[in-house]
Amino acid sequence: MNFEDIEDTDGVRFSWNAWPSSRLEATRTIVPIACLYTPMKEREDFQEDAIWYEPVTCKAPCRAILNPYCQVDFHGKLWICPFCLQRNAFPPHYREISQTNLPRELLPKYTTIEYNLNRLAQIPPIFLYVVDTCLDEVDLKALKDSLVVSLSLLPSYAWVGLVTFGTMTQVHELGYNECPKSYVFRGTKEYTGKQVQDMLGLSASTVRPQQPAKPGQPMQAHMSANRFLLPVKECEFNLTSILENLQRDPWPVANDKRPQRCTGVAISVAVGLMETTFPNTGARIMLFAGGAATEGPGMVVTTELKERLRSHHDIEKDNVKYYKKASKFYDSVGKRASTNGHAIDIFAGCLDQVGLLEMKSMVNHTGGCMILSDSFNSSIFKQSFQRVFAKDSQGHLQMGFNATLDVQTTRELKVCGLIGHAVSSNKKTASVGETEIGIGNTSAWKMCSITPRSTHGVYFEVVNQPTAPMPPGSRGMIQFVTHYQHASGQFRLRVTTIARNWAEGSSPEIANSFDQEAAAVLMARIAVFKAEIDDGPDVLRWLDRMLIRLCQKFADYRKDDPASFRLSENFSIYPQFMFHLRRSQFLQVFNNSPDETAFYRHVLSSEDVDNSLIMIQPTLTSYTFNEDPQPVLLDSVSIKPDVILLLDTFFHLLIFHGETMAQWRNAGYQDQEGYENFKALLDAPQSDAQDLLTDRFPVPRYIVCDQGGSQARFLLSKLNPSTTHMSSSPYGGPQGAAIFTDDVSLQVFMEYLKKLAVAGTS
Repeated sequence: MNFEDIEDTDGVRFSWNAWPSSRLEATRTIVPIACLYTPMKEREDFQEDAIWYEPVTCKAPCRAILNPYCQVDFHGKLWICPFCLQRNAFPPHYREISQTNLPRELLPKYTTIEYNLNRLAQIPPIFLYVVDTCLDEVDLKALKDSLVVSLSLLPSYAWVGLVTFGTMTQVHELGYNECPKSYVFRGTKEYTGKQVQDMLGLSASTVRPQQPAKPGQPMQAHMSANRFLLPVKECEFNLTSILENLQRDPWPVANDKRPQRCTGVAISVAVGLMETTFPNTGARIMLFAGGAATEGPGMVVTTELKERLRSHHDIEKDNVKYYKKASKFYDSVGKRASTNGHAIDIFAGCLDQVGLLEMKSMVNHTGGCMILSDSFNSSIFKQSFQRVFAKDSQGHLQMGFNATLDVQTTRELKVCGLIGHAVSSNKKTASVGETEIGIGNTSAWKMCSITPRSTHGVYFEVVNQPTAPMPPGSRGMIQFVTHYQHASGQFRLRVTTIARNWAEGSSPEIANSFDQEAAAVLMARIAVFKAEIDDGPDVLRWLDRMLIRLCQKFADYRKDDPASFRLSENFSIYPQFMFHLRRSQFLQVFNNSPDETAFYRHVLSSEDVDNSLIMIQPTLTSYTFNEDPQPVLLDSVSIKPDVILLLDTFFHLLIFHGETMAQWRNAGYQDQEGYENFKALLDAPQSDAQDLLTDRFPVPRYIVCDQGGSQARFLLSKLNPSTTHMSSSPYGGPQGAAIFTDDVSLQVFMEYLKKLAVAGTS
């Protein structure tokens, strides 16, 4: 079974698929044992073979769930847990069990299984819109239209609410039909959850401080919250009319000033409204920001236009007035939301920065989505926003709410941590390791929102000592248990159990089991996690050191002879991935704003192997006469006058016309008789680009450019500069376009790597 098949079945890709049997041997493999896991990976058979009973679990404290790797005693109706080796009796309804009559969770093909639990959420999913009104007329109209359309995309039973903000924050009362009514909060003041509760009249008058709440209490809060949050079917007309009549913020703005925008107050009031009335309930708080916060808590810049927003350079020099305070404020708001299981999404529609860098933890901690666009009138925003509400074949929203992920391991293996959009559940079990990678010191994490795309990197360490050898043929095991609220209101439990062979350190089995694509993405996640804390150059040095050490361990070479250096097939393109990762926008911040860097890193930390690889090493396809479209090297030699190139960086789709192609197109040949093949050639990359656009999220920026044009920089910045203004005649003759850069090329990078690897120093 190849790696992609395992990913389709279990949603898992491991860096190593056979594991070193001792701690010492594991440290020598350099790349940690780790996997990318997609808990809500879509599988057709889950719809057809839905399971409507509760899982059978091992005794406490183990609590592992029955799976195909358990040993079963059919005569005694017992099963042995492979994690703790305890014997467990089957429940009475399993009495018919036999070798030929197995329940589904014991069948070998069901290493991943989903239980529909017999519990329903008390409250349907809640969507609270937090809308910026300091926008120009065109943008505000586009945003209002998108919001009205989204009401028809929500299930009729979902609850919805509206908060708007500008100089002040307003919470709109939807249950009051006589006239529009809202509660106003000052934009310069910080409000606690308790103050928000009191001002909105959500605190039950019968409860005095220091008095225990009575049993029916929460429902009272629900009833009072019904003024602000109602099922779509009950308030669609009222909410549509409020949205359509929404006006720009009336506060005057001078020409040399930014509008007064109290984003921080708005988001903290929204979180306050939700946490007091619906703790631990599936909900999304969706923030639509058309500019930077300029007043109150969470402000990132003043209203003075002459004061520009912070750059990477300012942050490096610690020349940032509001950065730390704003980050701390949004961090605390994110923690409040994640405690209660509420996701926060940010949709930014602005040519300048809106403060995503400061606000990122609200999204990253709660599993929300982050969309960066130039305006709310752009197709990037409109289409991405609609895709948030994508439905499955049953007509349910493709999102899970209030999710938790538990990881259990056999005793030779421990969990180091997780890198992805989650917060620690601080669960200290026997599976927790000493080494910390990412969010560590726990074996469970909370994700307030997951989708079929949400992918988490989970890292492990081997703790078995060399003095305790493994019996031949033994396997290490990991179980992932994801509990979430399905969009239908049903609670579900997805269980994935995987086993891998233990191998001796000298065995070729370990090297043969290396998945270089998964490993590159898992290392990229660590590098990005480090880049948030450490200096850029330190992270690059760490990546280089790891690559050299990996090559020293697994390449064939004679000492001090670079010409003898060979990597086997399943390691051969790993150095190339590292070369492109070093040059990528995830680690090189030059030419990107801090908001863009936060956005790119956010997306890389949530996508699966294939999509992450496209971000690290974009794909380039060449279209020319007399040949089918074919992938070509991401290299300057691929630029030729008579070809059209299609570049996919995940965030951009770019069609590049070589010089001759552009001249012919400008001369209008494609419209003349006899040039049908030229017209077909021009159309081919466009139709392929449309195919790529259909299910991509967020929707990529679509660029069409010509050789020598200014937009061509998007392509040139990604290519390996094998031909530069410094090189005389590459590859024995001048070919390809010269790229003006001082970056080293892949060829030079590989020469250095070979030299350092065979010298035995790192």
